[in-house]
Amino acid sequence: MSIGRVNRTKGIALAAITSTAVAAGVFFIQGAADADPKPSLDQAKKQVAALQEKASAIGEDANDLTGQITAAQTKVNALKAGIAKQQTRVDGVKRQIGSLAVAGYQTSGISTTAQLLLSTNPDQFLSQASTAQAFAGQQNSALRRYQVAQGKLTDLQASEQTELAALQAVQSKQDALKKQIQDNLDAAQKVLDKLTADERKRLDEEAAKEAEKSRAQRPTRGGDRTSEDKNLPNVPASGRAQIAINAALSQLGDPYVWGASGPSSYDCSGLTMYAWGKAGVSLSHSSKAQAGEGRPVSRSDLMPGDLVFFNKPISHVGIYLGNGRIVHAPRPGKSVEISPLDENPYNTAVRPG
Repeated sequence: MSIGRVNRTKGIALAAITSTAVAAGVFFIQGAADADPKPSLDQAKKQVAALQEKASAIGEDANDLTGQITAAQTKVNALKAGIAKQQTRVDGVKRQIGSLAVAGYQTSGISTTAQLLLSTNPDQFLSQASTAQAFAGQQNSALRRYQVAQGKLTDLQASEQTELAALQAVQSKQDALKKQIQDNLDAAQKVLDKLTADERKRLDEEAAKEAEKSRAQRPTRGGDRTSEDKNLPNVPASGRAQIAINAALSQLGDPYVWGASGPSSYDCSGLTMYAWGKAGVSLSHSSKAQAGEGRPVSRSDLMPGDLVFFNKPISHVGIYLGNGRIVHAPRPGKSVEISPLDENPYNTAVRPG
């Protein structure tokens, strides 16, 4: 056998071995991925909570963009209205120019000298000629008005396109954040799917009990405290702060839903916006924005009704109740509840109104 043929044979054999090894490696990796160890119930709860909290934080970033989208949409709508009005002005001037052009054409078929010679009343004709000169001036004035009106219309249309592009950019950014929210929730569901049916049932029952416990803490409709309210912090508030607190406590047990602000589900900034809205104070649907919508207060000066913000950068908000506790909508999979102030990393606080 020639050396060349031997080398070719060795090459074919090496390629076959390499191909087999790669295939085996892929099988091994895939098998390892499919064989991820089943987490314990406690491990699963921690993993799911972390993913849900991440989804909640991203949700607040998406909420923050909602304000920008609303502002951009308002600008676009104002420009559309301005364009419609300006178009009406342009059309009006165009009609006037058209009328003047028709009238001018009707008298342009014969020279002024001939009209004077043929006129039966020269004095009257000379008067009409003077009027014709004024008429020509009107045409020039109308043309100038048209140019100005059309220029303004073009400027408004250009501004509209600029604002539309900005709006679409922010909407695209928010859509990307929404996808990240769903990706994290899907990942949390995959963790739950690894549990047994009995384990998943146990987690569902725990969540239902927590929600029921929170609902049992709701103030009575008349505002009187009952035996069911005994776990509520008994720190007095007054005025609008008391209204906001009562409104938030009345939602205890309602589920967390990203982007919701009532009447039966909330995210964190949706709950605080709803509660202080009942007190006549308008807040943005964004924890970051709300951090700038009140008078800053130090932690040592916190009073019931104050908005308390958590994490760096800010991604969560609750209403301070006193006695080191807050009412808040924690994250997906949870409901509006009362929690310790120190349950999340404290950032800052403001006093609305």
